[in-house]
Amino acid sequence: MSLPTNHPLVSGKTSASAMVLALNGVAQATPPIWFMRQAGRSLPEYREIRNGIPMLDSCLRPELASEITLQPVRRHKVDAAVFFSDIVIPLKLAGVEVEIVPGIGPVLNSPVRTRSDYKKLRSLHEDALSPITDAIKLCIAELGGVPLLGFGGAPFTLASYLIEGRPSKDLPSCHAMMKEDPELWSDILEWCAEITAKFLRTQIIAGASAIQLFDSWAGRLTPLQYETFAMPHSKKVFDLISDLPVPRIAFGVGTHAILKQMRSTGATVMGIGRDTTLLEAVNILGTDIPLQGNLDPELLLGDWSNIEVAARKIIQEGRAAKSHIFNLGHGVIPETDPEVLTRLVEYVHATEKIA
Repeated sequence: MSLPTNHPLVSGKTSASAMVLALNGVAQATPPIWFMRQAGRSLPEYREIRNGIPMLDSCLRPELASEITLQPVRRHKVDAAVFFSDIVIPLKLAGVEVEIVPGIGPVLNSPVRTRSDYKKLRSLHEDALSPITDAIKLCIAELGGVPLLGFGGAPFTLASYLIEGRPSKDLPSCHAMMKEDPELWSDILEWCAEITAKFLRTQIIAGASAIQLFDSWAGRLTPLQYETFAMPHSKKVFDLISDLPVPRIAFGVGTHAILKQMRSTGATVMGIGRDTTLLEAVNILGTDIPLQGNLDPELLLGDWSNIEVAARKIIQEGRAAKSHIFNLGHGVIPETDPEVLTRLVEYVHATEKIA
């Protein structure tokens, strides 16, 4: 399938942007920059507009989701917008009862842990995704030449919430199912792959110029566990959208040991977490793939002098990759001063002067 004729990549609005060029492997003298979780609690305008509105409801109100998406672009002048949503939105739209509980994260009243639980899962229908399409169209109308990045949750991470019922450091129910009922495990992750692929496809068709697949918990697996229980399902997500010619970013937390396997899922860009330097990533992945990352977000809570030193090092190391997109090694911490983010964008945009 080809992209619609009015898609920003087809019309030329974003195809020559620094962000899209870098994502496609064309090195830029000044690396483009965006932040994971740039639209969120670090911004006072976000807290104001979302006051009293539950998180997932915010994601499904097109006007509100669009406005939140645009806020950091206006404030920080980042080189890309990231669609304001949540990786569990496909679960909710498929009929799973899930809510974001403040201070905890995604919580399900009825986790999926048996074959009978699995049989209750429903397909995600296209009509249910209309709020996503509507929100992205509103974003595209305002963004002009600034590309919009879509995203979704990798099947392993999505399934971890579905099976555990809430965030878990040790994932006991997941590990038990992998060991005791690998067939059920595979079926659940295939379902997660299918709904995430539909979620991503909708974002791309509506106007996203690239997408990122988040695998927040994959770093808790050994390389063999990842290859066996997670990698095939992330590959299926990318396979299901491979007919749409947009860059595909893979990112995970604590994934140093599985970077090669993550790349083999079909990613065209690798997001690097804070546990790996960009030079280490180049040594692991080679020089033929763009890299994204990877300033430690905790540094943004401290002195600017330390931020500048770390940012300079990342920019310099990024030049060893095929191309480089500046980002954090994880999401923006809510307590981050937004003025620091703006200053960092300005600093990165001035890096042609950095030796």
